[in-house]
Amino acid sequence: MSAPMIEMKDVQKYFRVSKGLFKTGTEQVKAVDHITLSVEEGEIVGLVGESGSGKTTLARVLLSLTKMTGGDAVIDGVDLSKATHRDMDKLHREIAVVFQDPASNLNPRETVESSIMRPMVIHGVPRSKAKEKAREVLQMVKMDLKYLDSFPHQLSGGQLQRIAIARALALSPKIMILDEPTSALDVSVQAQILNLLLDLQEQMHLTYIIITHDLNVIKYISDKIAVMYLGQLVEFGPADVVGNHPSHPYTKGLMDAAPILDPRDRGKEKEIMKGDPGSLIDLKAGCRFYARCRYATDECKEKDPENRILAPGHQVACVHPLNIE
Repeated sequence: MSAPMIEMKDVQKYFRVSKGLFKTGTEQVKAVDHITLSVEEGEIVGLVGESGSGKTTLARVLLSLTKMTGGDAVIDGVDLSKATHRDMDKLHREIAVVFQDPASNLNPRETVESSIMRPMVIHGVPRSKAKEKAREVLQMVKMDLKYLDSFPHQLSGGQLQRIAIARALALSPKIMILDEPTSALDVSVQAQILNLLLDLQEQMHLTYIIITHDLNVIKYISDKIAVMYLGQLVEFGPADVVGNHPSHPYTKGLMDAAPILDPRDRGKEKEIMKGDPGSLIDLKAGCRFYARCRYATDECKEKDPENRILAPGHQVACVHPLNIE
């Protein structure tokens, strides 16, 4: 059996912040706290959680934009903590990212062709080959070659996102990290982009990590769902199980907060979470979801929940997981 494309063991990313008016001390923000997670080659993993849960920080660790505080992360056989310059150059070619707002990540003074060519030129690809590849990837995202000479202000939101995806494909990556790839788009365009991403993933056998607040999108596109809360991974498993029969109360609260699309399910009882996540600085012992959980007991307040394997590929960090017979 081949090794996972991404394997994280106890990954941590802490930030030091000054304490007090006169900065007399420091405290730690545990943005990513002991994350253990494996992503197989060709899988689509949806990463969800409220704002401040650590999703983007975890993505930045994988992109080598921020250095881990502790733990191990191995991407396509490269250990990030021991990677050489050659290893990092390899990873920078193999990992691509697509951001939420493509307009802010495209140079308004550059044509579409120049924007797509830029990452290839930076990595030493001859301009003639980069030009040829730009035409190829533009067709892969189902855009006419006439747009190569267009500037960003001449394109719609959906077209800009296709350009961003084309640019991400330019170096033939193995992994794509997509941060809210459809949130700034109209609903009809969202569907087109999602179907395009699925087609590309199948054609190129890409591995996706998709960060989004749209839970219906996650359930539609993902093979597995990873749920984060206050820096910790609270549940991870197959999308149909986590999306429809969650075992962590926080996951259930998130899923119940998603709009119901099927009219036949509109009368279904939902549990809406109360309160807010609180601070990552002032963390108490025990389960971090304790104060908001309707199922919490004294044991939850005192005991840090350990990861429990409920079924092959399905784990949950909860003292009293739901849907357990």
